[in-house]
Amino acid sequence: MAQFLNVSAYKFVPVADLEGLRTELKAAADAAELKGTILLSKEGINLFLAGEEPRLRTFLDQVRTHPEFADLETKDSYSAEQPFRRMLVRLKKEIIAFGVNGIAPGERTSPKLPARELKKWLDEGKRVRLLDVRNDYEYELGSFRGADLLDLDNFRNFPEAISQLPSEAKQEPLVMFCTGGIRCEKAGPLMEEAGFEEVYQLEGGILKYFEECGGAHYDGSCFVFDNRVALDHNLKPTGNLLCFACQAVLTEADTRDPRYVRGESCPHCYRSPESIKAQQFALRKKAILDLARSQPGSTEYENVRHIFVPRRCAGSKLIEFLTARNPRIRESKWREWIENQDIVHVSSNWQQRRPIKPETVIRDGDCFEQKLQATIEPDIATDVVLLHEDDDICVVNKPAPLPTHPSGRFNRNTLSWILGTVYENDKLRVAHRLDANTSGTVVLCRRQRAAKLLGHQFANQTVKKVYVARVHGHPEWETYSCDARIAKAPQHGGIRQVDPEGHTAQTQFRVLIRDADGTSLVEARPITGRTNQIRIHLWHMGHSIVGDPIYLPEHKTGAENAGTLLASAPPMCLHARSISFVHPTTEQAVSFEADLPEWASHQE
Repeated sequence: MAQFLNVSAYKFVPVADLEGLRTELKAAADAAELKGTILLSKEGINLFLAGEEPRLRTFLDQVRTHPEFADLETKDSYSAEQPFRRMLVRLKKEIIAFGVNGIAPGERTSPKLPARELKKWLDEGKRVRLLDVRNDYEYELGSFRGADLLDLDNFRNFPEAISQLPSEAKQEPLVMFCTGGIRCEKAGPLMEEAGFEEVYQLEGGILKYFEECGGAHYDGSCFVFDNRVALDHNLKPTGNLLCFACQAVLTEADTRDPRYVRGESCPHCYRSPESIKAQQFALRKKAILDLARSQPGSTEYENVRHIFVPRRCAGSKLIEFLTARNPRIRESKWREWIENQDIVHVSSNWQQRRPIKPETVIRDGDCFEQKLQATIEPDIATDVVLLHEDDDICVVNKPAPLPTHPSGRFNRNTLSWILGTVYENDKLRVAHRLDANTSGTVVLCRRQRAAKLLGHQFANQTVKKVYVARVHGHPEWETYSCDARIAKAPQHGGIRQVDPEGHTAQTQFRVLIRDADGTSLVEARPITGRTNQIRIHLWHMGHSIVGDPIYLPEHKTGAENAGTLLASAPPMCLHARSISFVHPTTEQAVSFEADLPEWASHQE
């Protein structure tokens, strides 16, 4: 036997003391152990409630003691279970969201057509246009035969949607309907203002029609906004379910579909693993690009850096270690930072920070924290493009100039900081070096195991990299293999040079295009991976890279120009076109390629 009475009711009428009314109705509803929703606004009341019939009737009597609600009419049905989970009383701007100013159903609305009168019209075949003003997911369960269906996913879109109706509809008798009638109260006056000449609203909506006329001229069921989901023409629950994930109404066929997983998905919202990954990739790609384009280091901030002492420097004095680590900064500046406690010692558990002295003897593994006040970093090239990601690696096309790691003037305006922020749940590890002034493919590992396995491939020189460079002059050769050894230039810090006593280095070159402007486009395949190897070999061969600030034409060098180029400066024309290796997890050969920059196009 049915246990719960379900009622719905609304009335457009001015309401004054909303806060007081909300407090009163919430207390009374809780005392009666009712569940459902009551919406209150200055324009009236809208309620959906369920509970034991005597208690609910008593509650409604209390509501009607307020003069403005004295004639409140309800639409009633019964259910064996409580269709609502909780009791809510909310204050709203509108009791049914519409968003159109000047529509006041409490003052004016379209004529109401009783349910039995509509049935009579339809029985007689009277010429009338029926308009369903409900959302698409509602009318999919059922509607009056031959009714016009608007493509609505929200009632707020109704004003725009009525433009879908044919022009002749404005001269025809039109009966609009919804679940209980409240939406028609606002839709009717709007349609009249839009030029529809004879508009009626079905009094009490579909539910009242079911109550008085059954299912005549109606196919299917009626969606309701509670756990019953849908009612048949006898006002009994149909047994339809709602998808937990997307709230779509499910048919029996939907529940038999293999894409239906209770509590997870249904045929309406199911997405294949491939589509989910594609969406995640697109979102990540956008997040990286958006963050890079914001120039995160170019707005003033307090930069905190950590300096770790390697084993080879243990036993040195702190001031000696710092000046040797970055000789471009004067010793007096390092001392000033230490004295002002902008450089402090950090305990091994990262919990304590204490002042230090310049002459402090440092130990292997010591960590010092440096605060750089009011940091503003130089601008960078910002079009960082995600080329690939999986659970173990990600690959990007790095623009230039953009440092890969924090160093010198750069911290946040670096590839590793930008990607580390987007991949905040991973500890990204850059798998290989790429100079700040070089663009192209960079591989980063999302897992330590992947970094270790890929690191072995780089160490064993099994990773294949292909670069493209624009060089000065026209090489006399078509292909060339350069094996000039490379070593540090002792007089210029980090600058490298060709040195017969240096480390072995080998690069294979191939001319792609000789252009009329006196430059050539060449392909470079480094076999070894020495710092600046391609740049040094081309410079050594008499064809330095266009835009290289250090390795200049005519075998000249510009050591004083070492560092990251300005974002506004002409580019250094070296691009890491592709990289190929064995995936550290799948063990399949993979290859990734970055689009060529503009300077790599043919020069007329």
